[in-house]
Amino acid sequence: MPFFRSAPSCGAGDRPQRHREQLNAITSFVDASMVYGSSAGVASALRNRSSPLGLMALNSQHSDQGLPFMPYLPRQQARLDPCGPRNSSTSGASDRSPHRENATSCFQAGDSRANEHLGMIALHTLFLREHNRLVEELHMLNPHWSPDTLYQEARKIMGAIHQILTWEHYLPQVLGDVATSRLMPPYEGYDPQMDPSIANVFAAAAFRFAHVTVQPVVSRLGPGYTTNSQHPPLPLHHSLFASWRVVQEGGIDPVLRGLLLSPAKLQTPGQMMVEELTERLFQAQGGMPLDLGALNLQRGRDHGLPGYGSWRSFCGLSVPNSTSELAEILGNFTLAHKFQLLYGTPHNIDVWVGAISEPALPGGRVGPLLACLLAKQFRALRDGDREGVFTGTQRRHLHGVSLSRIICDNSHINLVPANPFSRTESPGDMLTCSNPLIPHLDLGPWKEPDTDPSCGPIPRIQSGYSLLCDSVILYQCHSGFKLLGSSSVSCDPVSHRWSPAPPTCQGAKSKLHGYS
Repeated sequence: MPFFRSAPSCGAGDRPQRHREQLNAITSFVDASMVYGSSAGVASALRNRSSPLGLMALNSQHSDQGLPFMPYLPRQQARLDPCGPRNSSTSGASDRSPHRENATSCFQAGDSRANEHLGMIALHTLFLREHNRLVEELHMLNPHWSPDTLYQEARKIMGAIHQILTWEHYLPQVLGDVATSRLMPPYEGYDPQMDPSIANVFAAAAFRFAHVTVQPVVSRLGPGYTTNSQHPPLPLHHSLFASWRVVQEGGIDPVLRGLLLSPAKLQTPGQMMVEELTERLFQAQGGMPLDLGALNLQRGRDHGLPGYGSWRSFCGLSVPNSTSELAEILGNFTLAHKFQLLYGTPHNIDVWVGAISEPALPGGRVGPLLACLLAKQFRALRDGDREGVFTGTQRRHLHGVSLSRIICDNSHINLVPANPFSRTESPGDMLTCSNPLIPHLDLGPWKEPDTDPSCGPIPRIQSGYSLLCDSVILYQCHSGFKLLGSSSVSCDPVSHRWSPAPPTCQGAKSKLHGYS
């Protein structure tokens, strides 16, 4: 089975690299980079530069019953495109190669992994739509804002939504309430001594615990959460790099309904990972099928991660020195005996496989070691991230967001669970999108005031944009217009006047004909 090592980083300046270290290709912060990318170049490429509203680029070839898809990768990036339809039989019927004008390719997103799974495509699409929805609502509140201001404000809100969903909705389900309260104490503000970079053990082992929660079948459900005969459930390996399926087979709604009603796989000693991932990974792409479990083990070795026992010691947990001690930790003598046969000693066990073998903590989905490693990383990301982006009122409104509301606002689905991160037994337990338990995000606190308490009405300009920052107004002209005068004015607390005089925006035609 092929394996490609992670690219090594180089030493900096006069400090030589004394051990092999790896690069992180995406931002460490929980900042919605999956929507916007992790570099200025990617962020710019994902924007709709022809729009006066700061919108993200959308798919110009296909739509999802009137709602947008992500754009396709540019042609020059899609030469080795793994996402197009294949002629092999998949879901009981032969795949139909689309007509040339309807051909699909991989979607373009802020994270290159967006196409790996239908569920990831659905969620990336959902958040792209949410950005554009926020931009349009912000524009209605502040029609004088420039495209860049609208884009950046929506991006900040999306980053906050990403953080709230992560820390308040997702992590407690993974760690359990007891471990969350013990390992993730209440937020006390920005800590400049906290390192928010991603720990190697988190990237190469701990956060890969989610691989064992993946179901072998991708459920796709129609309205009312019933099985859709046109688009039946798929074996997992036929949902990988299959962007064409959401385009030709009902959009993202069937996938989202399937995700909402399908529980995560329960990890058991008898089957830690489904065979769809250990025997058939990427088989549908025509190459050699891969084994994700083996890749995870080898990735940890590639990165030079210490073993299972070392990380338990790091977390202040007992370190097994014998099969009986390991069996006590795992709560399973048969599994401990298998480890003994494979590794010879508990000290040789790879951290990923050892960590996922521990029984889950009460109310959580991971054992003590994973709870420790995950909590340490997410606490560092929280406490090491600077604050001060939002007002107190804005923060209070943001804390009412939910994934269910985002689904309601950006799909054709009208029946959602109160908490998508907790198992829902049946559609009868779901709520309609109009239910007050799924509130809308009120963007009222983002509306700029029309007057200043000291200097009166905010001076706006024709053919231009303005932005109020405390008692300073920043000006910018529409494309094709030239700013005449100062680009900013401020409120003079003595005279109670705006100073200097607001600028004007002069267009090419006005200048040509002598108009001011």
